[in-house]
Amino acid sequence: MPIYEYVCEDCKKPFEKLVMKAKEKIICPQCGSRRHTMQYSVVAAPAKSSNGSSVCEMSGGEGCGGCSPGGCGCH
Repeated sequence: MPIYEYVCEDCKKPFEKLVMKAKEKIICPQCGSRRHTMQYSVVAAPAKSSNGSSVCEMSGGEGCGGCSPGGCGCH
């Protein structure tokens, strides 16, 4: 069950939708419109150096909480 990202063509607001069925109708949660454009998503993975250390370890980010899918909290 993937989560897709959309932009409403009427109110221009971005939104995400967990799609349970292939033919499920997608409705904008802001304005109720059924007109939308699917956006491309990018999956983020923690960056590693050539020696296998994470970017946090390389930048002296001790105690920073580590890297997360939303980005590194070290900087």
